[in-house]
Amino acid sequence: MNWLDFFNLFRPGFDWIQVEVTSCCNAACRYCPHTAYRDHWADGHLSLETFKKLIPALAHTRMVYLQGWGEPFLNPDFFAMATLAREAGCQVGVTTNGTLLDRETVIRLVEAEFEVVAFSLAGVDETQDEVRQGTRLRQVLAAINRLQEEKEKQGRQKPQINLAYMLLRSGLGYLSRLPRLLKSLEIRQAVISTLDFVAARELEPEALRPQNLPEYREVISRLEDVVQAGTAGGLEIQYHLRPPGQKGGVCRENISRALVVGADGRVAPCVYTNLPVSGVMYVAQGRELPYHPLSFGNIKETPLPDIWRRPAYSKFRGSFHQKSPATPCQHCAKL
Repeated sequence: MNWLDFFNLFRPGFDWIQVEVTSCCNAACRYCPHTAYRDHWADGHLSLETFKKLIPALAHTRMVYLQGWGEPFLNPDFFAMATLAREAGCQVGVTTNGTLLDRETVIRLVEAEFEVVAFSLAGVDETQDEVRQGTRLRQVLAAINRLQEEKEKQGRQKPQINLAYMLLRSGLGYLSRLPRLLKSLEIRQAVISTLDFVAARELEPEALRPQNLPEYREVISRLEDVVQAGTAGGLEIQYHLRPPGQKGGVCRENISRALVVGADGRVAPCVYTNLPVSGVMYVAQGRELPYHPLSFGNIKETPLPDIWRRPAYSKFRGSFHQKSPATPCQHCAKL
């Protein structure tokens, strides 16, 4: 047991808790597990009653992030949950596809004192609409501008507006235009992600997982050009791409100080272990493997600190400190 787990044994303290307020979505992004597994997917909203069971733990949590595999604003109790988290002393953040942010919702979003609102995109022009079906680039950009205008109207600095940018292999050619898009929207930060979870064989070509060093250097060169262009314009653009063959025991999902609560109340280490499906396959390192959700308890039945302290959960976290991640995580691109 490392010292963080020893400290948390007595009073768990979290950097963040990611709460999946809903597993329902009004979009059908081509690369998303929600789309790939639509015939097996369990749609549902997290109830306000279940969310309230988190309140004792929120007093020792820095941030609550209200987002999972669904579109958060579909949950009718979304703002009630945000209010409870703020009253507990937490910062609150959310990632959205932007389709439901009408004027009234934007006003409530600014008044609710969110720390950060991230908008998800997978392209810099209308080609992203083919990838993120059910969304429209123009609609998302309009929502961002609406939020910027409301912040100015209310004289608020927050929420900070970020871009959560999904980089697919087919989108590499458009990547250089990202800094220009950010400048036009007056957004100062973007986080570039790649397809870390491949839900179907036909999606494998879109995953940016360089197989050799020359390919890796080529992709990194493109990413670094974008970062430098952003820096020159006062922008912060982040990315992470693991070199081929590199192994390690550090998880970028911060499993020692964070966790995920699913829309059904289940507690999991991260969103990748929290898919509401069973009997499906996914692709890792060129192989199809059976997907098994990983949960250590449900807050409907057990207080979150008690779930955190369970021996099985502690052993799972300890496997990373020993540089030998548990079986579900050994092929994950987040290592």
